[in-house]
Amino acid sequence: MTSTSKAAATNPAGKRDRTHYLYIAVIIAVVLGITVGLVAPDFAVKLKPIGTGFVNLIKMMISPIIFCTIVLGIGSVRKAAKVGAVGGIALAYFTVMSLVALGIGLVVGNIVDPGTGLAVTDAVKETGQAQVTEAKNTEEFLLGIIPTTIVSAFTGGEVLQTLLVALLAGFALQAMGDTGQPILRGVEHIQRLVFRILAMVMWAAPIGAFGAIAAVTGSAGLDALKSLAVLMLGFYTTCFLFVFIVLAALLRVVAGMNILALFKYLGREFLLILSTSSSESALPRLIAKMEHMGVSKPVVGITVPTGYSFNLDGTMIYMTMASLFIADAMGTPMSIGEQIPLLLFLLVASKGAAGVTGAGLATLAGGLQSHKPALVDGIGLIVGIDRFMSEARALTNFAGNAVATVLIGTWTKEIDRERVDQVLAGQLPFDEKTLLDDDAAAEGDGAAASREGEDKELAKA
Repeated sequence: MTSTSKAAATNPAGKRDRTHYLYIAVIIAVVLGITVGLVAPDFAVKLKPIGTGFVNLIKMMISPIIFCTIVLGIGSVRKAAKVGAVGGIALAYFTVMSLVALGIGLVVGNIVDPGTGLAVTDAVKETGQAQVTEAKNTEEFLLGIIPTTIVSAFTGGEVLQTLLVALLAGFALQAMGDTGQPILRGVEHIQRLVFRILAMVMWAAPIGAFGAIAAVTGSAGLDALKSLAVLMLGFYTTCFLFVFIVLAALLRVVAGMNILALFKYLGREFLLILSTSSSESALPRLIAKMEHMGVSKPVVGITVPTGYSFNLDGTMIYMTMASLFIADAMGTPMSIGEQIPLLLFLLVASKGAAGVTGAGLATLAGGLQSHKPALVDGIGLIVGIDRFMSEARALTNFAGNAVATVLIGTWTKEIDRERVDQVLAGQLPFDEKTLLDDDAAAEGDGAAASREGEDKELAKA
């Protein structure tokens, strides 16, 4: 009850209400964007830089937020083995869920069989070839995790590079003990600054949403949607079943939590992803909200950034169904014996793919070029609707990572279930102004101070 009253005191209803207008404005902007895209498609396509600019504003905040979150999480943990256990469980879970997503996409793709009867023209072939990027092999991928310098990890925008530097810094501060406390406090102040900047950037969300949706609608048009509606509906249905059957069952069995309650809590993040078609736009807010909900900093700091590179459930389903669609459209349907090796190859090739629009298409093109080049020409068939399929990819990826954070927090016993219940019930509202918990931070500082006093007493004894 005390923590609830504190939260109510520090977050008056009047201050919280203003952010509701922001997300109402986002919904209005999305509707206007779709209208402009249908009425004036040529003009709408020119609005694409507006949406891209907003997503870039969010992306520039990702590296410092990941760095601060992980350093504070690991630096405050006494035993390094706990961090290693979280990372090991997370990677094992990500691998299993990727295989499950591939399997579901494989079954539905073979049942729906949507690509039969489409014509592949020369223009379509050229469009497909233009999407090909050189696929990284395992060696290049692993070496790419190591930044050229510590600073370049932040300037390059590579999540895994930032993750590596943050892990090293966190473990170094952990080894420094009391000597590293001033540095940890400095990092905490930087985190507050970064989250405050992010809260300011979010007020540009309606403008970004309008530009992004208008450009997507204007470039695709109704014709592309009609001709490829079967694939789109099949893909959306598969993602829906994966989230509300597989993930919902896991969350209920392992954590005893209702997935609808979790999604209601993350409703604004889902709206942001829907309007920008990018799961990365919600990454910083997912970190803040998972910590606010009661999952420990080490679990959030390791699971969320790693999941954005390794736990791409929506992308797995997309690659499965798109590969089968293209093979059927090219008149060369694949047998099960051909499908499985290709999909396992794409499973590896997709790791490290960003959660930004177009990354899934480029990864698919690069994977097909390396494994089965004859199918690359058919990629041009899905370019027109890729942005609309990207919506489902991004939403599914985000849902998968949110659920993964709760599950891994439960398995490692690094989650405050009482706080989770209070947050999901609306008793402890999220502070939209700072995106941080001042009360929780103060309690954490008090706990750290008391532990430090206990250590000194033991040393005297």
